[in-house]
Amino acid sequence: MSSNLHSKIALAAAVAAACAFATMARAETMNFKAALDAKSEVPPTKSSGTGSATLSYDTASKQLTWTVTYSSLSGPVTGAHIHGPAEPGKNAGVVVPFTAGPSPIKGSKVLTEAQAKDLMAGKLYVNLHTGANKDGEIRGNITK
Repeated sequence: MSSNLHSKIALAAAVAAACAFATMARAETMNFKAALDAKSEVPPTKSSGTGSATLSYDTASKQLTWTVTYSSLSGPVTGAHIHGPAEPGKNAGVVVPFTAGPSPIKGSKVLTEAQAKDLMAGKLYVNLHTGANKDGEIRGNITK
């Protein structure tokens, strides 16, 4: 091979490596949380239940992972979801369903571009439903 061809191959390899590094440097894991309580429900419930959610979001894979813990609810959880998009104090539809079950509830899902944008904008909330509170017993807005 000519030295000119070697130089072009070396340059192409360097550019490819720089592009790969730049992509990796932009990827990050972001942490979020939500404090769940009855007064955050719309309208508020009279539940003494409380809970918390810890969430992490991988910006490269767009995967959201969560752990939701709760206690003192009126009964078993019959539905658990992330709802949105909505400002605090407003209701919205389900965007990410969880598998309802005993505490802790763990799971993950790859978000769409729109869901990721709503997550970053603080427009999503966690909601736990029970038989006595079909529209939701405790809720918490997801924040960074």
